[in-house]
Amino acid sequence: MDNNKKYLNLLSKTYKNIAEVTTEIINLQAILNLPKGTELFMSDIHGEYEAFLQILNNGSGIIKSKIDDIYGNSITAEDRKNLATLIYYPEEKLDLEKLTNNNMNEYYRIMLYRLLEIARAVSSKYTRSKVRKAMPKNFDYIIDELLHAQGNNEYDREKYYKQIIESIIDLRQADKFIIAISVLIKRMAIDHLHIIGDIYDRGPGAPIIMDTLKEFHSLDIQWGNHDILWMGAACGNEVCIANVVRICSRYDNLPTLEEGYGINIRPLSIFAQETYKNDPCKEFLPKICELSRYSNSDKILMSKIQKAIAIIQFKLEGALIKKHPEYKMDNRLLLDKVNYDKAEITINNETFKLNDNNFPTIDPKDPYKLTKQEKEIVDRLKLSFMNSEKLIDHVTFLYSKGHMYQKYNDNILYHGCIPLDEKGEFDEVEVMGKKFKGKELMDQMENIAHKAFFFSKDSIYHSEVDFMWYLWGGPKSPLFGKDKVATFERYFIDDKKTHIEIKNPYYKYVDDENVCNKILENFGITSNEGHIINGHVPVKAKDGESPIRANGKLIVIDGGFAKSYQKSTGLAGYTLTYNSHGLVLAANEPFESKNKAILHGLDIKTQTILKQDVKNRKCVKDTDIGKEIQSQINDLKLLLNAYTDGELKENFIL
Repeated sequence: MDNNKKYLNLLSKTYKNIAEVTTEIINLQAILNLPKGTELFMSDIHGEYEAFLQILNNGSGIIKSKIDDIYGNSITAEDRKNLATLIYYPEEKLDLEKLTNNNMNEYYRIMLYRLLEIARAVSSKYTRSKVRKAMPKNFDYIIDELLHAQGNNEYDREKYYKQIIESIIDLRQADKFIIAISVLIKRMAIDHLHIIGDIYDRGPGAPIIMDTLKEFHSLDIQWGNHDILWMGAACGNEVCIANVVRICSRYDNLPTLEEGYGINIRPLSIFAQETYKNDPCKEFLPKICELSRYSNSDKILMSKIQKAIAIIQFKLEGALIKKHPEYKMDNRLLLDKVNYDKAEITINNETFKLNDNNFPTIDPKDPYKLTKQEKEIVDRLKLSFMNSEKLIDHVTFLYSKGHMYQKYNDNILYHGCIPLDEKGEFDEVEVMGKKFKGKELMDQMENIAHKAFFFSKDSIYHSEVDFMWYLWGGPKSPLFGKDKVATFERYFIDDKKTHIEIKNPYYKYVDDENVCNKILENFGITSNEGHIINGHVPVKAKDGESPIRANGKLIVIDGGFAKSYQKSTGLAGYTLTYNSHGLVLAANEPFESKNKAILHGLDIKTQTILKQDVKNRKCVKDTDIGKEIQSQINDLKLLLNAYTDGELKENFIL
C-alpha cells in the first residue's frame, strides 16, 4: 500500500467501493477466458480500393464461411451469395432489390431473420457489453434485444422476437436496421486489422482507403516505402514530392493528387507542354491506364508531364546526395555521367547508349541545377503538399497508428526487411552520425520520421526531413531493401542489366529458420509460435515461389494486390487471418469490380494455402490485450485489499 498509495487513490475514483471492484474483477477474469478475436493482415494495397473494401467487407472469407455453416443445408447457393452481398453492400443491394421485388415486406422479414442469425454467430465469442458498444448507436437497444430475446419459454421468446421484427417493418425502418446489422456483422468478423505497408501509389484510391482506415475500430499500420514517400512529401521534402508526382503520372494516377488531395499540377502541366513541345516522350507513356479513355493528345501530355517531373527529380536527388555524403549514394549521381553530345552514359566504366537525348533543361556544365521555371514549379508543389488539409490529416493518422514495425501477439510485423550483411548478421547502418542495427535501427528511424513531420518547419530538423527520402530508397533502408532505385536507367537505357536492383542479403536468408528466430529474439519474441509477417516483395506464385518461408516462421503476404503486379505474380495478393484456432493464409484471385459484386454477387475467390492450427485454442489471456487485462486485475486486487484492510475508505455516494 505504501508503494502504491498515490496510484490506488486515483484508481479509487473510478472503483469507489468493494462491490464495484469485485464486479470489475469478475468481468475482466471472464473476458480473459473468451476466445481471442480474429486478426486480419493485409499488405501492399497500392490504392486498389475496390478490392481492399471487398476483403474488408467479407472479412477475408469469414462472413461467407459463417453463412455456409449456418445455411449451407437450408437455402440455395444463390440465396447464400445474395445474403453475403447484402451484408457487404447493404444500401446498394437494397436499392437493387427494390427495382424487381414486388413484396419487399416479405424480403425484409426473411433477411432480418437471417442477418440476426449471422450476427449471433460472429458475436458469440465476445461479451454482450463489447457487442453492444459495437452496434450503430441509434439502434443498439433494439438490436441487442433481437440478439438476446428473452421470455419465460420458447413460445414467448419467439412471439416477442417476431413482434419486434414486424414493428420494424411496419414503421418502415427495415432498411436502416438491415444496414445497421450488416455493419455489426462486419465489425464483429474482424477484431483487429494489420496493414503491412504500401497503402499508396499504383491504384487510384489511396485517399478512399485512408478514409476507410480512419473509421476502422481497431488497427495498426506498418509503414511501407511508398507510404513514407507520401509522408516525406507532406513534410516538405522536395525529392519525395517529385517522386510522388512522377509515380502518379506514371501510373495514370494524377486524380489522386488533384481530386483526392487538391494538389495543383497545372503549372507543371503548362511547363511540360512548353518545354517538351516537339518531344513525343514515348518512354514516358503512363502504365496500366485505360488508354481507350484518352485521346492521343491526352496521352502525349501525360507523357510530357512525367518526363518533366522525372528530370526535376533527378536534379533534386543529385543535390541531396551531395548534401549528405553519409548516405553513400554517389552511384546515383548519373546526370554528370551523361555525354549529351553522343547520347551516352558511362556507369561503372561501361558506356551505354541512351534511348532519349532531349534534355532542354539540363546544363551539361551544371546538370543538377534547376532552371528558374523548374524551381518555381517545385516551390509551388511544396506549398501545395504542405497545405493540403486532407493529406496532412491522412499523414497525421499514419503517424498516430503507424510504425516501422509492430510486435503483436508473438508476431513481428514489418514491411520490408531487417538489414543483414552477407553472413546473415545484423548490418550496422549509420544514422545521423551513429550506427544502429536490428530493432535499435528501426526504433531510431521511426524517431527520425516523427521529428521530420512534427518539427518540419523547425530549421534544426532539416536533416530529419531529408532522411525521409533515404527511407524511401536508400541502400540500407529497411523499408526499401535494395541497393538502388534504378529509375533513370529504366527510363533512358534499354540494356536491362542496368535495371537490376540488388536485394539486401536479408532476402537470401528468409528461408533460414535460425536467422528468422534470431530476428524474432532481437525484437523480444521467444515463443515457438512466433512469426515474421512480411510484405513489400511480391511473391511470384506463377513461377513457383512460396509465401511461406523458413518452415513457416516467416510469411510474405504481398502477392500482387496492385493490378500492375498481377501479371508477374499470377494472383491478387494474400490475406492472413489469425483467430483462436490459428493462422490461415489465403491467396486471392483478381477482383473485377464493386458494381459486378453488387449486380451478380461476385466475391473474391480465395484458396487456402496454409492452415496452421495451434495446439490449444487461444484465449484472450494468451494475447497482448490479455496481459494488459491481467495487469488491471492485479491492480484491482491491490485496491480490494486496501478497501478490505481499511487503508482506503469506501465511497457509496452516486
